[in-house]
Formats: sequence, C-alpha cells, structure tokens
Amino acid sequence: MKDKTMQSRHRRAVVCTMLAALIGSSTSHASPADLCFRGLNISGAEYGEVDGVEGVNFTYPSAPTVAYFADKGFDTVRLPFKWERLQPTLGEAFDRTELERLKTSVAGLREKGFIVILDPHNFGYYSGSNIGSAEVSPRQFAQFWIRLAAEFANEDGIAFGLMNEPHDIAPAVWLDAANQAIAGIRAVGARNLILVPGTHWSGVVTWPEDFGRGSNAVVMLGVVDPIDNYAFEVHQYMDKDLSGTNEACVNADLAVDGMVKLSEWLRTHGKRAFLGEFGGSKEPECLAGLTRMLDQMAKEPDVWLGWTYWAGGDWWSPEEGNNIQPDAQGDRAQLSVLLPALKPAAADPGACVRIPPAG
Repeated sequence: MKDKTMQSRHRRAVVCTMLAALIGSSTSHASPADLCFRGLNISGAEYGEVDGVEGVNFTYPSAPTVAYFADKGFDTVRLPFKWERLQPTLGEAFDRTELERLKTSVAGLREKGFIVILDPHNFGYYSGSNIGSAEVSPRQFAQFWIRLAAEFANEDGIAFGLMNEPHDIAPAVWLDAANQAIAGIRAVGARNLILVPGTHWSGVVTWPEDFGRGSNAVVMLGVVDPIDNYAFEVHQYMDKDLSGTNEACVNADLAVDGMVKLSEWLRTHGKRAFLGEFGGSKEPECLAGLTRMLDQMAKEPDVWLGWTYWAGGDWWSPEEGNNIQPDAQGDRAQLSVLLPALKPAAADPGACVRIPPAG
C-alpha cells in the first residue's frame, strides 16, 4: 500500500510540474531586451545647404549629447546626413572633408557602444530631383551606395539605411533603385545589414495602401538581397496627419493597429521590420501612445528588430514637440516612457547587425 501511495504522489508531482511548465510557457511574454535596436535619431548633420558651414549651418552629434544618451541606456543611433554634401556631384567621388566628418562621428558613437545606422536623409531626392527622374537615375543612387558601402564594409555595429522616407516615387521605380543599391553594396563585399524603406514615406499605416501605382505590401516583396541580410524600415507617428508635426496624438489607435497588421504581413512573408522613426509630444495621450507602440514591438521580436525614436540633437528647438534633447530643466517627459523600454539589458547586444560569414 505504501509503495502504491508513493507512486501516486510521484505521478501527481510529475503532472503538476508539467502543468506548471505549460502554464508558464503560455503566459510568458517577450522582453524589450529581445529587440536589437532601442535607440534614437540624433538630428543635425542633415541640416543646411550643401555648401553650409559646420557649426553654423549643420552639426554632427556633440560629445556631451552622445554621452547623455549612452548614459541613459540607448543602444542605437540612426545618424541622418545630407547626400549632396557627402557627394556634391552624382556619380563622382565623395567630398573628403565631409566623409571624414561622417566617419569621425560614427567612430565617436561606436566608442560609446552605439550601433550606428547610416541614414542619407533625403526623402528620395537629390538637389530637388527624385530618384528615378531623368536627373537622378537608380544607377546613380546605386553608385552612391557602392562608394559608401566600401567605406564601412563589414565594420562591426554598422547598418545601412538606404534612404529616409522616399516619396513621389512609384513603388516599382523605387524597388528598382533599392535593388540596384543592394546589388552594389554586396558587389563590394559589404555584408552589413541593409534597412530598406518603401515609398509613400514608408508609413506603417499606409504600407498596404495602393495609391494608384501599387502598394509597398505587394511591390516591396520584390526586394532581392543575395545574402538575405535585410529588413524593411518603416516610420509611424500618431498625430492628425501622421506626420509627427502636431502636438496632439489623436491617431494612436490607428498607429498601433497598423503595427499589428504589419506584424501579420511580416510573419506571413517571413520578413522583418525596423521602426526608424516614431515620436510624440509630452501630452498624456502621446506618452500613452508611445508606450503602446513600444509594447507592441516588444511582444513581437520575431518580426520587429526594434526602434529609433525621433529625435534628439544639439540644435533641436526646445519647442519641438518630439524633442528629447535635454534642456536647462533636465530630462524630457518622453523619457518617462522610453527609459523603461531600455531595460533589462539586451539579451544579445547587436545580434541583428553581426556581420554574417562570407559565403
């Protein structure tokens, strides 16, 4: 009798242990630490005219700004710069002074432990003409990336963001330009992660919309990367026109719903995405919306690489609603929702930008 009782108790213990494991696995959820990117844009180098003077018309991130955001725990900087200043003439060599500025800034960010995403912040344009026009061919865009990729090929912690928010370009034309750029990057031996936007400003909410020339959701499935080391870069704001230029976040529901739908699309097609820009003012509905967007990505690290908030930067106006650059009063209100999303520490820092072995 005693043996049977002990066996019964043992079976119950085993069953209870298995149930506990099942319950634990069903109720566990992903952590923000599972995301590769948890960072911000540091604006300033994209400012000014092509012949502008550094420190007068444009600026790269200062050492105090870089140190401030590193100390807060951000791990990634999307670094905007101006295409025309780096390459004054299409198809020709880079301006050596500007290239050294860019490389010096990247080195300073890397020294502080940041992943750096290179961001030609041109909206798909060069000197007033968009990519795909008679003035700016897809081939010339690819030539730009061939030169830039050669400068940063296979450097640890460096990702290539092809272009900030292309627009006024038919999706098929933009796809051709993106594919030529990707082919050029790979042709010089660079295996860095490539972040590929769609056209129509690469908005999350508008990703599936057909504006008469095709949708990103259909056309951008045609991206070709010989080593399959890319993700889509998307942007999303929550204000009335989804531009990020208004204080009130009246479209938080629309933004989050768009993220949910994009997650489903990504999962269906075996793709990944990165939220390169999002932001909001200090208004309570904006802070709540930011939390919801951050939580949505943290729940789905299988399809989201992470995020970079827009924005900080030494020259940002104190009145700029999305600004998280500290002022005389100290930290900005938005940090109250961003800082919790930076913890715990990354489970595998920089995993998504690790250079894959040569094939």
